[in-house]
Amino acid sequence: MASYYASFFDSEEPHFLESCSLCRKHLGLNSDIFMYRGDKAFCSNECREEQIEYDEAKEKSWKLSARSLRKKSSEAAKDSAAGKTVRTGTLVVA
Repeated sequence: MASYYASFFDSEEPHFLESCSLCRKHLGLNSDIFMYRGDKAFCSNECREEQIEYDEAKEKSWKLSARSLRKKSSEAAKDSAAGKTVRTGTLVVA
């Protein structure tokens, strides 16, 4: 049982400043580190730019799918209310 826990603690995640977030290249002590969003370190500006482009494309596709979903739900609501008569007013019961 002790060996299970020992292997669990030995497989600790490396610190985010030890390797590039994209290519996993080791970041040296005297090398430039390019940061993005505060918690992602990169070995070069190219790796950083590639991650930014990936995130922007993912965000854009998410926004497009959310917009499409809203459009479909509003069209469905219009279709379901199109054939119904709705009366408004006050009803008095004595």
